Amino acid sequence: MTKNEIIHATATAARRTLGSTGPSVFPLGLGCMGMSALYGEADRAESIATIHAYLDAVPDGTHALLDTGDFYGMGHNELLINEALRTAPAAAREQALTSVKFGALRTVEGGFTGYDGRPEAVKNFLAYSLQRLGRDHIDIYRIARVDPDVPIEETVGAIAEAVEAGHVRHIGLSEVGADTLRRAAAVAPISDLQIEYSLISRGIEDEILPAARELGIGVTAYGVLSRGLISGHFTRDRALAPGDFRGMSPRFQGDNLDRNLDLVDALRKVAGDKGVSVAQTAIAWVLAQGPRQDVDIVPLVGARRRDRLSEALGATEVTLSGADLAAIEAAVPAGSAAGERYPAAQMAHLDSEH
Repeated sequence: MTKNEIIHATATAARRTLGSTGPSVFPLGLGCMGMSALYGEADRAESIATIHAYLDAVPDGTHALLDTGDFYGMGHNELLINEALRTAPAAAREQALTSVKFGALRTVEGGFTGYDGRPEAVKNFLAYSLQRLGRDHIDIYRIARVDPDVPIEETVGAIAEAVEAGHVRHIGLSEVGADTLRRAAAVAPISDLQIEYSLISRGIEDEILPAARELGIGVTAYGVLSRGLISGHFTRDRALAPGDFRGMSPRFQGDNLDRNLDLVDALRKVAGDKGVSVAQTAIAWVLAQGPRQDVDIVPLVGARRRDRLSEALGATEVTLSGADLAAIEAAVPAGSAAGERYPAAQMAHLDSEH
């Protein structure tokens, strides 16, 4: 291999393509939700410093992927990303891609009242997001949950019109099942499906991941550390801040928490034998599913601090052998998690679970 071939191979390894029609991005995306909502108070300065550190870690010529939702903090998260990008070096700003979820309806008190996927609502949500982000386009745009009263074809068709107008670059989906994925892909090219996927959330492997593979659709996997549950940092006696989503998450309750942390203890032994952290092992496992399953998978890490980001980035340097993968999956077998990934009311909104 010549020097130029080595450089090309290294650069290729540092990025993954979201489906057959989507952009090439760094192997890890940064999920920014926790900087504005659902995990208690966040430090604004540290959040912006973490986004800057992520942008700085992405090699030149490779796109950084910043994931958000227009309902995270009722627009707060988009404004935060705006500030982070405005204060970043020009080169880093230019290589940053934005992935935005829309459609969630909120109350003043912060409650969720449903989803709106009507074409006119798509245009409305998009206009506000572009203003808050301070950009003339969004790179990947997706409805957060399927609106049961609006055919997915109509919602995707409205996003496709925004693509034609230059306001959106790519169409994504979020938490949809295999049938909905196929119906949407028949309307317009879909770059990626954003869906929860981790060692303890493997439901997509039965039908959804094969459908994505068949259709040439990438996967952006969120919850790869199960909201910190399998990070190696969560303890049985941890007190959660008021408003922290995990306070009502079934997997963090009572006996469920004890059983799930037993799985983490088993994973900790595998990680220790490998000489890496528990979080790095869990993220590396998700990374390893992409090439192995013949579809690119990009984990989204929800780091709110630079030290957690640094740990997560280390996962991109972890190589797992077949024996390593077998040991990890023996420690945390598929289906071994205790409790659902959301409370019942939120599970009802997941097209992917029906």
